[in-house]
Amino acid sequence: MTTSLPGPEALSERLVASVTGTFEVAAVELGRRLGWYRALDGAPATAARLAERTGTDPRYAREWLEQQAVAGYLTVDDPAAAPEQRCYTLPPGYRAVLVDELDPLYTAPLAWAAMAFVRNVPRLAEVYREGSGLGWAEMGPDAREAQAAANRPFFAGPLGAEVLPALPDVHAALQGGGRVADVGCGLGWSSIGIATAYPAARVDGFDVDAPSVERARAAAADAGVADRVSFTVADVAGLRDRAGGYDLVTAFECVHDLADPVGVLSAVRGLVAPGGTVLVADERVAEAFTAPGSDVDRLMYGYSLTCCLPDGLSTRPSAGTGTVMRPDTLARYARDAGFAGVDVLPVDHDFFRFYRLRPE
Repeated sequence: MTTSLPGPEALSERLVASVTGTFEVAAVELGRRLGWYRALDGAPATAARLAERTGTDPRYAREWLEQQAVAGYLTVDDPAAAPEQRCYTLPPGYRAVLVDELDPLYTAPLAWAAMAFVRNVPRLAEVYREGSGLGWAEMGPDAREAQAAANRPFFAGPLGAEVLPALPDVHAALQGGGRVADVGCGLGWSSIGIATAYPAARVDGFDVDAPSVERARAAAADAGVADRVSFTVADVAGLRDRAGGYDLVTAFECVHDLADPVGVLSAVRGLVAPGGTVLVADERVAEAFTAPGSDVDRLMYGYSLTCCLPDGLSTRPSAGTGTVMRPDTLARYARDAGFAGVDVLPVDHDFFRFYRLRPE
């Protein structure tokens, strides 16, 4: 089958536009990291005022403000004014995208993640040649923190307000004090979100990354749910003492990272109580490979090249799944792990697809 592709001139223009976008992503990350967006929230400023508020250099602040206005992230009161006199404003609606960490539109962490992953390109070239891997520990704290921040709005809101209530048996169990095992919990926002939405439930989060677990414990204490949420550094394959003890077992956006997804899902099947539920959320990629692909597939292949596939291959032997895990792949893993079937839930989300794995 012949696919129509753009001509070389159009491809060149697209690449230039992508490079421009890359620089804008870097500028967004600078704005987040330096606290410039937050300092502008509801408080317009000149370069000097912004620098004073944030303890930064006014000349750099001026260049960033100008770039942000040129790129359309900020407005400027009088473009014809002298550079030092121009006053810049963060449009009120943009607060959701750039400042509010719990708003569903909060997208700034994607820029953070992109910068964290792309900075590893020289190292990635080495592992691509060697056929080795690059795990979260080597990627550094920015990688894990950015990924967690990107998912936090969903875990803090729609997960407990929309997704779990749409499963009547799960909703009832958690309202009645049910137990949850959150596998691959990362920095803990999913566990905390469930506990916040269901004050009677108890949640045990498990992850193999010790720094993530440490951060999760601190976050649970800050959220006031540490009495009902625990976090443990553990491979779920070793949790035989907890077999059959959970009303709900979750695996949010982690199955595609696993070196041994069948082994982990088999262990997960052992954790769930009779009549309980296993809920998996993973990327909402196309059901089959197509080229050119959708914007979601393009984004997820970017994640896969720079993060998820190298992480999955950092442990051997490895299934080498990558971020673009299509429904048929998860269904195969689930069958091989002993599940009777997999149902795709009718939940509308831009990036996640939700699966209910049937133990029997």
